[in-house]
Amino acid sequence: MKITSIIVIIFISVFFAIYGIATSQWYLTAIPIGFLFGFFLQKGDLCASSAMSEAIMFKDRSKLWGFWVAIVTTMLSLALIDYLGWISVNPKPFMWLSSIVGGLIFGVGMVFAGGCISGVLYKGGTGNINSIMALMGVPFGVAAVELGPLNDMHIWMKSLTINGSDGEALTLFSVTGIPYVILAILFVAGTILYVVLHKRKFNFAVPLKSSWKPWVAGIALGLLGIFAYLTSDASGRNYPLGATHGVYQYSLVIFEKNENLQYVTAKPDMSKQITESKLKSPSQSAPKKKVNVWLVLLVLSLIAGSWVSGTLSGQSKLLPKNPQQTLIALLGGLMIGAGAAIAGGCSIGNIMSGWGMMSLGNFIFGIVVLLANWATTYFYLMGGKIGK
Repeated sequence: MKITSIIVIIFISVFFAIYGIATSQWYLTAIPIGFLFGFFLQKGDLCASSAMSEAIMFKDRSKLWGFWVAIVTTMLSLALIDYLGWISVNPKPFMWLSSIVGGLIFGVGMVFAGGCISGVLYKGGTGNINSIMALMGVPFGVAAVELGPLNDMHIWMKSLTINGSDGEALTLFSVTGIPYVILAILFVAGTILYVVLHKRKFNFAVPLKSSWKPWVAGIALGLLGIFAYLTSDASGRNYPLGATHGVYQYSLVIFEKNENLQYVTAKPDMSKQITESKLKSPSQSAPKKKVNVWLVLLVLSLIAGSWVSGTLSGQSKLLPKNPQQTLIALLGGLMIGAGAAIAGGCSIGNIMSGWGMMSLGNFIFGIVVLLANWATTYFYLMGGKIGK
């Protein structure tokens, strides 16, 4: 039965890849991209929370290294397609306070949740009850920021955004004046030099029935970012891989009235938008909540891809947890949802993709997340005490 299900899921993914390309309905390509996204994450067990926590708990930096490889591969991938003119990268603005506050909440919450947002997606897809519970909390955390009691604070912090002299987002390449593609090459060269100096062994194995080295999965994710950005842009979302708002928008599809939603499936026609804006009257009702179909399909397919990957390696099975831990995971889910909403993204959107586009605000977010994760891991998971 499982093998049949795997074949069906793979067939569906391939079908939508071909159909989406052939008909220029690019949002449908999110299905195979999401499938591969989940497959690669599960194969390398690349959860940012686990990567950070295990570096101090077990002195195991393999996943953290894999995440770094994903980042630098993303840097080079996105810089090249930007240089070729295939896309124009859209780094996030320098929301310094949002990055700090959101990063702090996200970093603490990910330890309680047992994963970042993409982490609880792929772990939940393989049957981890705590991850499933954390995933249920994510939309409520996002909604608290986007629509609820934290919205006023969120808007105020966003008002403190610092832009460049021409109004552009502050990035490493805009501040240094060094071309984006050159900086990306330098980061990759530095990473390769580190590998050579530390005599790291290469074992580029990609077996279907066992786990991969985290750095191998990292390269696969970074390269996937090329196709993700190209099709996401064509579907009306000028950004590469992400997860937070896909989870939130999926919840809107389920719980919100359809007439209150605006489904985005393609690049907006700017001339049409300008005409429509002139026709709007001041008394017009509140704007509809946008749902980017590409992003929603991405996160749903991610779960399917992780299940297939885990099933092939015998890791997809229901994993009951202690009820107290499950409640804490729910709290963690609320926190990572709120933290990601405040900062404008999660470990994928703000660190892998955000660092890939060299956004200064996202660099701050990533550093704060790392420090908050380590502090929470030390005190909560390791029973650490001040002064010891």
